Amino acid sequence: MRKRAAVLCGAALVVAGTVTAVPADARTPHPAAVARAAQISWKKCGTTGHPTLQCGTVKVPLDHRRPSGRQITLALSRVPHTAKTYQGPLLVNPGGPGGSGLSLAPFVASALPEAVAAQYDVIGFDPRGVGRSSPALDCAPGHFGTVRPDSVPATAALEQANLARVRSYAAACAKKYASVLPHIGTVDAVEDMDAVRRALGAQRINYFGYSYGTYLGAVYAKLFPGRVRRLVLDSVVDPSGIWYDDNLRQDQAFDDRHRAFMAWVARNDAAYHLGTDPARVEHAWYAMRSALAGKPAAGRIGASELEDTFIPGGYYNGYWPYLAQAFAAYVKDHATGPLIQAYEDFGAVDAAGDNGYSVYSSVQCRDAAWPRDWRQWREDTWAVYGKAPFMAWNNAWYNAPCAFWPGAAARPVDIANRDLPPVLLFQATDDAATPYEGGVRVHRLLAGSSLVVEQGGGNHGITLSGNACLDAYLSAYLGNGTVPRGAAGGADAVCRKVPDPKPLSARASAAPVPRGTGAARGAALHDLVRFRG
Repeated sequence: MRKRAAVLCGAALVVAGTVTAVPADARTPHPAAVARAAQISWKKCGTTGHPTLQCGTVKVPLDHRRPSGRQITLALSRVPHTAKTYQGPLLVNPGGPGGSGLSLAPFVASALPEAVAAQYDVIGFDPRGVGRSSPALDCAPGHFGTVRPDSVPATAALEQANLARVRSYAAACAKKYASVLPHIGTVDAVEDMDAVRRALGAQRINYFGYSYGTYLGAVYAKLFPGRVRRLVLDSVVDPSGIWYDDNLRQDQAFDDRHRAFMAWVARNDAAYHLGTDPARVEHAWYAMRSALAGKPAAGRIGASELEDTFIPGGYYNGYWPYLAQAFAAYVKDHATGPLIQAYEDFGAVDAAGDNGYSVYSSVQCRDAAWPRDWRQWREDTWAVYGKAPFMAWNNAWYNAPCAFWPGAAARPVDIANRDLPPVLLFQATDDAATPYEGGVRVHRLLAGSSLVVEQGGGNHGITLSGNACLDAYLSAYLGNGTVPRGAAGGADAVCRKVPDPKPLSARASAAPVPRGTGAARGAALHDLVRFRG
């Protein structure tokens, strides 16, 4: 895979114009800066798959305006460079907000071509509040326990039951973390990143972020433009909708992606026997939802849990064969076992998920103002639901604690930037979590950036996920700073999407749904970046 990704592939449909390179003299940090890297005490924490992995921590102020005040701890991971040519630290982030980055570092280090990865210290980190960082937030353990009220508030009683849940969640966060919540936000995390840079002894950092990590990287670049050496943003957040409008746009995009899944099931009728008409397949899915709303499978999987199970399919089509198997087994054979297994693998929320959601809510609710009048949420969500029912209400309740969140919200950061070296953006045209228009907008806002598009692709997080064409551009940029240059304002390069998955074989169908397996790198990546957001 490394050799295949190291060469510009013939699958590119458009590779227009010339390339722009970062100057060669930008590769080596100042010797005095390297000497200061001892501020972090790295310890071996290698695994069988990643024997050189190291772990460390760094203290940062809870409030960066009061550097001598209360300190918190950030957990770090590192795969150290091995090549003579050293290009500095490469910080990686999987998104969320609320995603842990510790495991992303060894993934990136092993997925990049060896000659490229060897030139970087690949640095993973748990942002403040996340995972092994301390304090780690968990506002209300078991918030996503089964069976929850139906997400679609068809009755006043259902609406009130869901409202009680989100109000209770916001109140629990406010009570448990009163002193911390005012300091959980994107700007706080960005200031932490710069503290990590200083602790590493680096004058500048390289950065590679997926999903929400693209906004995190863009905000870092805005606040610390002189500290950016290389910047890769994959599956780009639209900064014009932080965060309420972005979630409404997601609803339509996820509905489109769910219908693409229904069409895939119809094309594979020989395996699933649900009909060759996508509309008929979709009708069967909503009939399944209605049945589970009335009688949850095994007393655990009702309508809301079904949505939780199938929403990950909007992030990554590698899950489609497992979801389709569970869907068909329930509809055709009234079997609940595969559906329960799919829920356990894709929908269930464990302690790490509780932590991630606590940070997700804390960051999103503080980053920007949300409507405080529930009537606006109701009106907007019903309007979207009328056109795109699949995720509209599930997504509304997921974010609804922000309607009742304590304290004042910050203002979104204007990420427009003319002071950066060449930046590389990756975007799939049919991405549901971060719709295509966001990538185009950020391409315009970051002067001199280059946009690589996966035409027809619908996955969220597209580099290091099995598309050799995309990976070639990534490797060239991290290797020597070259970026594609196309027509002004448009895509600078276009790659074909990877083929859709095939139905499971009979042998695979009998096995439990795996985590982090399947299409190898693609599934492993999406197990790291699929945290909602």
